[in-house]
Amino acid sequence: MDAVTRNLVRQRAGGRCEYCHLPDFAVDLTFHVEHIVASVHRVDDSLANLAWSCPRCNLRKGICLSTIDSQTEQQVNLFHPRTMTWHEHFAVQDGFIVGLTPCGRGTVRLLDMNCEHRLLLRRELIDQGEY
Repeated sequence: MDAVTRNLVRQRAGGRCEYCHLPDFAVDLTFHVEHIVASVHRVDDSLANLAWSCPRCNLRKGICLSTIDSQTEQQVNLFHPRTMTWHEHFAVQDGFIVGLTPCGRGTVRLLDMNCEHRLLLRRELIDQGEY
């Protein structure tokens, strides 16, 4: 991805992963410009199909478009940062990202947003007023 596009995507996201909301300054790894709908499904490098993603969320999402809701066991679409509003699908409670909808619950589970390392980092950032 060229530097101009990368910067536009990062600025639009406010320097935060558009899935788990982790700020990019909080990790040593380079954030990714992620294809929301992976190129294996549809070649689309438009800004409408690009998201700023931490490496963990991007690698766990892979080419997936859907997952299973942890409550209903039904197939649901993953969270789409261009067409959905984060706070309608997720909330942060005591550092945990909680899915508020089937899409949110499925996305939290698939991306393993509450793994121990991320939970500890998120709580530290919350305590510092950085999350």
